[in-house]
Amino acid sequence: MSLRAVKPLHETHTRILDAGEELFMQHGFEGTSMRALTSKAGVNLAAVNYHFGSKDALIEAVFRRRLDPMNLARIAALDELEADGTLSAEKIIRAFIVPSLRLVEDAKGGGRNFIRLLGRTYTEPAKGIRLLIGQMYAPTMQRYKAALERALPQMPREELVWRMHFMFGTLAYTLAATDTVQLIAGCKPEDRYDARLLEDRLTAFLASGLTAPLRSSVKKAA
Repeated sequence: MSLRAVKPLHETHTRILDAGEELFMQHGFEGTSMRALTSKAGVNLAAVNYHFGSKDALIEAVFRRRLDPMNLARIAALDELEADGTLSAEKIIRAFIVPSLRLVEDAKGGGRNFIRLLGRTYTEPAKGIRLLIGQMYAPTMQRYKAALERALPQMPREELVWRMHFMFGTLAYTLAATDTVQLIAGCKPEDRYDARLLEDRLTAFLASGLTAPLRSSVKKAA
């Protein structure tokens, strides 16, 4: 075999991740067979076992490839806000959503596939995978929760937790259900993938919800 015919290990590794990302998005984790995965990636089962060891390890690698850099970017953006002393609910929200919105525009690099995979994960009964994602998000979530507590000192902590829950749910749905907005509003198809447009609209909407006045019943519960 010539040297030209030998594919670099990093290329094989990447092709397996790309294939897994796309097939898991299309068919789910249980619905994707190793046979389909190896066929899509153009490798044999031995290559998958060599690079990842198991299907579960491959699934984790698929998420870590995107989520680890995303969370690092979120932490870096928050560090910058804290260093400048310019914490506000709107700026914190923007710092959190921008790294994920960048993936919406990434059609060729697979970012858009991953966003839809992430949305599917939230609705499928794959408890172990949701637990894994929760663990990956935990340090970032704690940092952002602490930042919002400082930016909104008047907000009862229990109420802030609920509002963050609604905020993250809105973001996840917006990223994953890109077709729904056409059914509701008939917007231009390209607007669904315009990160800057989504950033401005989402930030305005989420900031309004996060900082809305407390109702009397909520104040009593707090």
